[in-house]
Amino acid sequence: MAGITDADFLNKVIPQGFNVATLGGYSLDEPTIEASKKIIERGRREFDFPLDEIFTHIENEVNSIKKVHGNVKVSANVRSTTPQPIIEVGNIENLDIVEINCHCRQDEIVAIGCGQEMLNRADLKDFISQVVDNVRSEVSVKIRANVDGIDTLKIASLIEDAGADYLHIDAMKKGVFEADWELLRNICNNVNIKVIGNNSVNSRANLEKMIDTGVDGFSIARSIISGNLDFNITDF
Repeated sequence: MAGITDADFLNKVIPQGFNVATLGGYSLDEPTIEASKKIIERGRREFDFPLDEIFTHIENEVNSIKKVHGNVKVSANVRSTTPQPIIEVGNIENLDIVEINCHCRQDEIVAIGCGQEMLNRADLKDFISQVVDNVRSEVSVKIRANVDGIDTLKIASLIEDAGADYLHIDAMKKGVFEADWELLRNICNNVNIKVIGNNSVNSRANLEKMIDTGVDGFSIARSIISGNLDFNITDF
């Protein structure tokens, strides 16, 4: 939810039971920043910070959350065409997790080889490994499932082999208004990396389905905007 998930928003919703809060997504280099501006121009929300401000901004946002919720892990979801800016974010002192965005499907981001288009990179494993080997934080990789031409299970194994700590999956399935529970179950049964399930966690019934796939955790995005979930996260 780029343009929404800032420190003010997260500080309001963390008390509902979250133990990790994710800032972002943030664009970190010139190509992704320009793409974000184009997205804003057509009326969609995005974070818009120039290159000389973005890293300080993320650091300040992390600290704003830590001051209020010191026991909560803070993650930053970021986009870049090269590993180095992501490495810089991953070395922010109080940031717990840097998350590589291989998920965004906005045309402007995909056109520059970022977001879900990262899944087509021949050097994706090396890209992730460079980040893993050069940051103090943990590393998460967020992907979109069932992208045309992409074997999601193969990508999951690649991310594990690259040394990432978390695989965060938007288990989207085209034409279906629920997560791809079968795919999630298959991935959880075939990788050892910690899997965070995303998509359709908007009711107690769906959260139970998510847990039953074997995920290590779950994330909630749009259904938290209202601030009124119809279930208690801490029950799970």
